[in-house]
Amino acid sequence: MEKSRDLKEIAKLFFKLGITAFGGPAAHIAMMRQEVVIKRQWLSEQHFLDLIGATNLIPGPNSTEMAIHIGHERGGWKGLIIAGLCFIMPAVLITGCFAWLYKVYGQLPQVQSFIFGIKPAIIAVIVMAIYPLAKKSLQTIELGIIGLLVLILSLFGYSEILLLFAAGFAAMGLAAIRLKTVHSTRVLIPLLLPGMPATGFFGPLNIRLFLSFLKIGAILYGSGYVLFAFLDAELVTKGLLSRQQLIDAIAVGQFTPGPVFSSVTFIGFQINGIGGAIISTIGIFLPSFLFVALLNPLVRKMRGSKLFAAFLNAVNVASIALILVVCYQMGRESISGWRPILIAVCSALILFKFKNVNSAFIVLGGALAGYLLLLI
Repeated sequence: MEKSRDLKEIAKLFFKLGITAFGGPAAHIAMMRQEVVIKRQWLSEQHFLDLIGATNLIPGPNSTEMAIHIGHERGGWKGLIIAGLCFIMPAVLITGCFAWLYKVYGQLPQVQSFIFGIKPAIIAVIVMAIYPLAKKSLQTIELGIIGLLVLILSLFGYSEILLLFAAGFAAMGLAAIRLKTVHSTRVLIPLLLPGMPATGFFGPLNIRLFLSFLKIGAILYGSGYVLFAFLDAELVTKGLLSRQQLIDAIAVGQFTPGPVFSSVTFIGFQINGIGGAIISTIGIFLPSFLFVALLNPLVRKMRGSKLFAAFLNAVNVASIALILVVCYQMGRESISGWRPILIAVCSALILFKFKNVNSAFIVLGGALAGYLLLLI
């Protein structure tokens, strides 16, 4: 009975986040922290931070993988599947509706005035959530130096995954020197080769879409926006999608809640209707479920080893540094003039004063404030 109640709680929480989580992975993770660390106390601050670090080490959409991790922690294998599906499905269904409207009417609804207010509110949500995580992760001066170096190198355009692993191995090397021991470690790199039948419901175009998105989901590191560079190379240059359709898919990813990867549903629909939308969505998200299922049991074991704990601590600090870089880039693009500054400051003050307020209300309030302020 207890287990069934846990699964219902998982479903309810991640369905709600799937509807209300705007703003990309950093914002989604900030909202998850508020729900599962502060409000429900399902995870400790440290373990939540460890899961962020672990998620950054594997390909795929970070916030979706965090949802899957949390589901596994709370409800085992069933929780893993339920959390992932409940977080993904609202975004997929909303994106599917936009895809149909776009196909029929050839344009997207005008939502720029709402996006104007959402972005500064999201930055406030991320910064207020990152502050306690940063305090928790900065355990030593050494970790502070590593975090600062990662932040600076990321601003200069160095690869996120390269910086994460470099930080981890540097900290592990220093820990090994301190312990005066040398441990050999084995790195497990899972090779996923799922197959698909070539007959039946799936025609040649859908099979091609599935394999293309499966490949992208299995190798793509970085933010959801890196996805669009892959899609340009995989679909636009091969004539399956126009560049305008890709740009409109990016817009849909920005103003719909949930993972940015749900843009793939929009793209699949444009290429091959509802069948293309379904098969593309399965292809892009399937590797995340498999990677998390393999990685999740190892996180606690890593924390129990002194060398791997040093690796994980450095990766956690590097992850926080990378999120701060995302905040900086978002702020540079969206905060200019008094209106967005006012929204960001008010959002931060509300979050500081009322620590248990739901982040979704801040985001929706920002959207409304943006719309009203643009009328002035």
